[in-house]
Amino acid sequence: MLTLRISDLALSARVSEPTVIRFCRALGFDGFQSFKLQLAQYLGSSGTYVQFSVSDADSVADVNRKVFDATIGSLLNVRDEMDPKALEEAILALSKARRVEFYGFGASGSVAIDAQHKFFRLQVSAAAYTDPHIQHMSAISLRKEDVVVAVSQSGRTKALIQSVNLAREAGATIIGVVPRDTPLSAICDLPIHVNVEENDQVFTPVSSRIAHLVVIDVLAMGVARFRSDLLKDHLKLLNRSLRSLRSSAKKPISKQCAE
Repeated sequence: MLTLRISDLALSARVSEPTVIRFCRALGFDGFQSFKLQLAQYLGSSGTYVQFSVSDADSVADVNRKVFDATIGSLLNVRDEMDPKALEEAILALSKARRVEFYGFGASGSVAIDAQHKFFRLQVSAAAYTDPHIQHMSAISLRKEDVVVAVSQSGRTKALIQSVNLAREAGATIIGVVPRDTPLSAICDLPIHVNVEENDQVFTPVSSRIAHLVVIDVLAMGVARFRSDLLKDHLKLLNRSLRSLRSSAKKPISKQCAE
């Protein structure tokens, strides 16, 4: 919208450029630019976005813009639909858990692995499992002090539902990062609904995976705040230990290699 030129709008509407200017002023704007900015702000705050599609005629710049716009729009929609109470209850359960395990398959499996890394830094006993057999063995070993976070883009994966049911039978609390009104959502104690429409024609489902990653970040931040007194010294020590793994040389890497 912000890149639209007055000549393009005039051509599309089959009117002259002065007619476009007169229209904008009739609505109370100084001109086309102020009208365009106000319209872009309205669209950005309305939470209404359409799923993008890529055509053979699109340039790389077009693809770049469409992917970013669709992803940003999806994140804003998920944010606005999020239930703060569900987040609070999930954070409390995670903060008090003896053990936290993340289950997911495919793209959701990579989210589960990322979650394990984040919670490991918070001194939470965490693990991520993306194999159905390992998930089953993990699930039957859980207790009521434990929490499972099930991540799913569809909420309908049979193997994941089976793993979650086993964990429920073992007494664990189930947090679901799942779409609303799905079989997996129905069996979660604390469902966190992430509703993102995916276009089957798109090469890979980008938006829902990124939305899941952001939700995991929200949960991790909530747990970090809850455990802040315990984590201050630990995180400082962790950051110091990581410095030894980073290059401190001021020379560009290419020059170091040449030498």
